[in-house]
Amino acid sequence: MIRICFYDTKPYDKIYFDELKEKYEIEIDYFESKLNHKTAVLAKGYEAAVAFVNDTIDSKTINILIENDLKLIAMRCAGYNNVDVKAAAGKIPVVRVPAYSPYAVAEHAFALLLTLNRKTHRAYVRTRDFNFSLNELVGFDLHGKTMGVVGTGKIGRVFADICKGFGMNILAYDPYPAKDFGVSYVTFDEICRQSDIISLHCPLTKETFHIINKDTISNMKNGVYIINTSRGALIDSEDLLNGIKDEKIGGACLDVYEEETELFYEDMSYKIIKDDILSRIISMPNVIVSSHQAFLTKEALYNIAETTLQNVNHYFKNNIIDNEISYKNSK
Repeated sequence: MIRICFYDTKPYDKIYFDELKEKYEIEIDYFESKLNHKTAVLAKGYEAAVAFVNDTIDSKTINILIENDLKLIAMRCAGYNNVDVKAAAGKIPVVRVPAYSPYAVAEHAFALLLTLNRKTHRAYVRTRDFNFSLNELVGFDLHGKTMGVVGTGKIGRVFADICKGFGMNILAYDPYPAKDFGVSYVTFDEICRQSDIISLHCPLTKETFHIINKDTISNMKNGVYIINTSRGALIDSEDLLNGIKDEKIGGACLDVYEEETELFYEDMSYKIIKDDILSRIISMPNVIVSSHQAFLTKEALYNIAETTLQNVNHYFKNNIIDNEISYKNSK
């Protein structure tokens, strides 16, 4: 049996990993702690460590894992901007789950948009108190509006197809346009100028860091809606807040936040949130925030567990590195 340790464990993780672990001849010990330089020593005696998007896998953490004879880091997610890939290069392989369910993320993004636009979250709270007033619940038709899709990988394409079903006009931006996709590709500047709603589905890179900022916001339509279900640091949060306060931005749907690491996935309801920007963003009436849950469907969780365990099994049983994150490709 291959022995692995599992960081930042949540109850929904265990359901699917426990269901599949015997199939791949893997023994799992679950840790609630996030992986970082302080907890890396817990991996001593294990062959692989399974980590997630909010773990801190910097050079210090990686070196401690290597010192404790860990042979593989298996990310149970697609994103890896929290991994110092350069520090791992040539020392320890890092693998990931490149795709699990584009439908899960795309559908959640659209659900946030529908909720914020038609105020269904507010209507739900009102009617629970038998308040049937329609005041301040006015939305707008999505039909005929222009949606700017930034990033047309699998998730972006599924999201665009949903938008087409609502009769929306689609503009897309991607440095590597998808072939035969049937949408109009334009520059990012054109996305900003022409879109009524902008949805982010691109990875976080040096080029996309704070792609939404005060300058790009100034080029957008008055009342623009912004959706982000990708990575928090695609948006400069302070600039977003100012755009909302100035009423330049008409609404924001956020499933991610650039400083979410110590907050999202945890119950913070009994603690004082010291992040003033997040507190003020959440307090805005035209903002809806979910806690990085866009991926959270049964199908996606099963696929994440299957691919992660398959990556581990193939490496230790067949010396095959599936879905490796290479330093060359991450630059």
